[in-house]
Amino acid sequence: MHDNEPAGILVVGPAWVGDMVMSQVLYKRLRHRFPDRPIDVLLPKSTLPLVSRMSEVSRGVLLDVEHGELRLSYRYGLGRRLAENGYRDAIVLPGSLKSALLPAFAGIPRRTGFLGEYRYFLLNDVRFLNKKQLPRMIDRFAALADPPDAPLKESSADDYFPELMTDADNQAELLSRWSIPTDRPLLSLCPGAEFGEAKRWPSSHFAEIARRACEEGAGVLILGGPGDVGIAETVVAEFGHHPSLINLAGETSLLDVIDILAFCTGAVCNDSGLMHIAAAVGTPLVAVYGSTTPEFTPPLSVSWKSEIIARDMPCRPCFKRTCPLEHLKCLRDLTPDQVWPFVFEHLQAGDR
Repeated sequence: MHDNEPAGILVVGPAWVGDMVMSQVLYKRLRHRFPDRPIDVLLPKSTLPLVSRMSEVSRGVLLDVEHGELRLSYRYGLGRRLAENGYRDAIVLPGSLKSALLPAFAGIPRRTGFLGEYRYFLLNDVRFLNKKQLPRMIDRFAALADPPDAPLKESSADDYFPELMTDADNQAELLSRWSIPTDRPLLSLCPGAEFGEAKRWPSSHFAEIARRACEEGAGVLILGGPGDVGIAETVVAEFGHHPSLINLAGETSLLDVIDILAFCTGAVCNDSGLMHIAAAVGTPLVAVYGSTTPEFTPPLSVSWKSEIIARDMPCRPCFKRTCPLEHLKCLRDLTPDQVWPFVFEHLQAGDR
């Protein structure tokens, strides 16, 4: 870092795709407050590619650890190397103790974050989370961009919703490579959710939506990462092979999925990382919620094209990975008939 350069800000970012998309509200707010200061984001491999589609971020820095892995000596060495960048501020988004180690190892003067796992000795600008004042995850992220004495308010994030950039050249290449139709409405189905089965709408319900969309003359894509291949194949098996159905689960990169979703007329998603991506590129979206709630992690878009579907049940939201009552009625009893009218409306509108 040169003496005449403004001091940078290092953000320790989330390891989950959806959380990383939502964290863009923080980078937007920081950029608004500090237009000349570099904003670098420290991320694992799983979410690092997303920074290339966030104009507010100056640079992504790889944190080469697996989920839950400590690797203390590696973190110390990386922290000492990052000390050479002369960061003046660090903001730690994850609540774990280990996520706050590296800014301390780097000797960054101001280290901000919620208390989390009792990180008094690692953070020196400790914030105390009031969940009623900051009910949504984006509100909590946005609040960390403000001075410690700033009033907490839910609306603080509303002007900074996620908005991912797309790559037109990559999009055109993907449409050609996979023979994705461009002459009809295009629906994406995202049946996966890494968190667990209590977030996943049944594959048979996704298959029924695919069947109805194909009958209406739409093209249908199935999107997902390597962990979603199994459920995607189940959707295909339950629907049957159809010339208008293309299964791309496990075949595309995270950046590819951004560009494909941006081209689609509509999408049906669980509460997942791809749901947040679809919203952040402005794709009309039907979001299905099971064990979680849109009051905490809603799909956010500057265009507000999202429809949220959830059952009102005394046992939800439970925030469990699997149904503790072993019936999963919050998702199984949420039928395609309840979802299809919104999907049909998006296909008819043909917005792209």
